[in-house]
Amino acid sequence: MKSYLVHLIRHGVSEGNLAGRYIGRTDSPLAIEGMKQLAQLKSQYLYPQADRYFCSPCTRCMDSLRILYPEAEFETADGFAECSFGDWENRPFEELKKDAAFMEWMKNGSQTAPPNGESTSEFMQRICTAFQQFVNDRLRAGETETVLVTHGGVIMTILSAFGLPRARFYDWMCDSGCGYTLRITPSLWMRQPVAEVINTLPVTYDEGIGIVSNPLIDAARNAADAAFGDLPDPRGEEDI
Repeated sequence: MKSYLVHLIRHGVSEGNLAGRYIGRTDSPLAIEGMKQLAQLKSQYLYPQADRYFCSPCTRCMDSLRILYPEAEFETADGFAECSFGDWENRPFEELKKDAAFMEWMKNGSQTAPPNGESTSEFMQRICTAFQQFVNDRLRAGETETVLVTHGGVIMTILSAFGLPRARFYDWMCDSGCGYTLRITPSLWMRQPVAEVINTLPVTYDEGIGIVSNPLIDAARNAADAAFGDLPDPRGEEDI
């Protein structure tokens, strides 16, 4: 039976990332360091080709795709934009931690939203809806292999909601320029929308095995789990 592959790749490091700013919807460009990291990954490892290429509408995602796939024509997918931090956009943590509303949001981010922004729950529901429509569109079009360059939070939401094996939100954290390959079996997807996580990206040239996780990402994952614990089910279901 035909299966479908979706390659999820996180964009490179942006200038806002390096400055420690909240840049959900802020159109922060790639940093020079981010460009160099992506170019190095592309030279050392293999990124899969696809029938079609998509990315978040942010410049940092579009430019990441151009570096990794310089000859590819691509489309932007608004549904996979990063979470909106509203009035806290493009402001550093050192400044925001003086704001009582911000510190309250840090404790209860899934229930509350930044002023003029999205709550974690709203963000997750938006991403889940967008991904289900994205997969259904690929099935109808018969496009068996797709690349989507997007944000870390978007990737973690998709995998915590649909990925097999099941894992917590922060367990799917990945480094810039890295990601995961999902395999979708239409008959299974139609019964219950789930996708097998079959590899990490990029992969080695000789063995086709995903590169080893960055220990800094492992440390960040553990710290996030300790600080925030489990986030709510992105699809609003108890058994995820």
